[in-house]
Amino acid sequence: MPALADGGVAARDTPGAKPQYVLISFDNSGSNELWDRSRALAQRSNAKFTYFLSCVFLIDQSDRKSYQAPGQAPGRSNIGFATSKQDIAKRLDNIWRARNEGNEIASHACGHFDGKNWTKADWQRELVTYKQVLTGAWAKYGSDAEPEGWKHFVADEIRGFRAPYLSEGPALISALRDQGYTFDGSGVSRGPALPVHSSGIYQFGLPTISEGPQNRPVIAMDYNLYVRHSGAVERPDQLNVFEGRAYDAFKGAFDRQYQGQRIPFQIGLHFTLMNGDAYWRALERFTEEVCTKADVRCTTYSQYLKETGGVAMPVARAEVSQPAAKGGI
Repeated sequence: MPALADGGVAARDTPGAKPQYVLISFDNSGSNELWDRSRALAQRSNAKFTYFLSCVFLIDQSDRKSYQAPGQAPGRSNIGFATSKQDIAKRLDNIWRARNEGNEIASHACGHFDGKNWTKADWQRELVTYKQVLTGAWAKYGSDAEPEGWKHFVADEIRGFRAPYLSEGPALISALRDQGYTFDGSGVSRGPALPVHSSGIYQFGLPTISEGPQNRPVIAMDYNLYVRHSGAVERPDQLNVFEGRAYDAFKGAFDRQYQGQRIPFQIGLHFTLMNGDAYWRALERFTEEVCTKADVRCTTYSQYLKETGGVAMPVARAEVSQPAAKGGI
């Protein structure tokens, strides 16, 4: 396969073949070390990722009381705030570089609260706060001049959302539509599934996939694997075992689609290492192997919708199967 200028490998196309889409995403998107690690992975694997960014990582701890979530006291967040202004400046640089490299920045709200009981007005407040924080972040914390196009990027390019804890509902979907979002990635589906287009929003579901010796279903997300493997307790002595199980689950689910219907396959990770870095290592193995295959598109949610013309599952069909129990952090 031909090499790319950045050292990656270009995928070959087989004329007339239906592409296999792979949608890989990251929640929270805080750690600068993991920004660097994920961007390097994308570049060497011919992949593009979607980053669901939490806006509190663009608020310094000293400024935390400028943020107030619905029903919470000022300055509260379930995932903390940025550790320093220098930390934010580095993160802003990573965000801008990732965007310019063809990756997608989407919203994971701000303080990572469970909004299952929030009203539409509550969600609108959180969504407006999110855009306000990002709009002013570079001027407030950037280490150099704000790049041309930053405000346009915040206003017009952030069109995707994933709810903390995958906790979605009608109030959220209505608020997203009114705030101009295109897609929501908070759902869960029984196996890989096309998105559903309803209420003006494309709704994607992370799939359940077969995992482990008994092939039991688990959501294709690192936190759910972490709970399955070790009860959410760190077991670094089992890192290689858990990495292998995660890789086998990802690869097995991918192969079934690649050799079959070629329904888009989704994986979700966090900017948090669990059981050492077992799940990141599994994702890196998987991405390096499959994203250079013929007819595979490891791309962003928005690019997938653009390339497919928004192909979606009929709502009536989608409502037949209720999703498995959700999880996540």
